Amino acid sequence: MTTDAIVLLREDHKAIRKLFREFEKAGEDAVERKGEVVNKIIKALTVHTYLENECMYPEVRKLLPELEEDILESYEEHHVADVLVTELAMMKPGDEHFTAKATVLIENVDHHIDEEENDWFPKVRERLGRKQLQDIGARLQELRKKAPTSPAQPSALKKTVDAVLA
Repeated sequence: MTTDAIVLLREDHKAIRKLFREFEKAGEDAVERKGEVVNKIIKALTVHTYLENECMYPEVRKLLPELEEDILESYEEHHVADVLVTELAMMKPGDEHFTAKATVLIENVDHHIDEEENDWFPKVRERLGRKQLQDIGARLQELRKKAPTSPAQPSALKKTVDAVLA
C-alpha cells in the first residue's frame, strides 16, 4: 500500500465522488436513502478536510511557500464545505432545504476536487520529491486514526477555524 500523500487524497476524492453519485441517483422521493448517503458524505468529508487542514496544507505551505495563495483558497473552500456539512448534520432528510443544501455541497466540493487534482496536485508533485510525499502520506495515515468523523466533534470545527484564521 502506498503512502504517497497525493495518491491517498485522490483515493478519498474517488470515494467521496462515489457517494455524491449515490446521492444523485437516489431520486426525488428517496428521502430516507438520501439521508443515509448524506451521513456517509458528512463522515467522509469531515475526515478528509481534517487531514488536509491538519497535515497536507500546512506541510505544503511550509515546503512550497509559492503555493500559499492556492492553500489559502483551499482553506476557504473547506470552510464553506464545513458550514454546509454542519448545517446538513443538524437537518432531517425531509426538511425543505435538505436536498438543495446537499446539492450545493456536492457542487462546491466537486469544484474543489477538480482544482486540487488538475492544478494543485500536479504543482505539488512536480516540486516535492517522492520521499517527501511518502512522509506526508505516512502522517496522513496516522492522523486518519484520530480524525473526527462528525462536525459535532469540537476538535474538527476548532481546528478548521484555527487553520483558516492562521
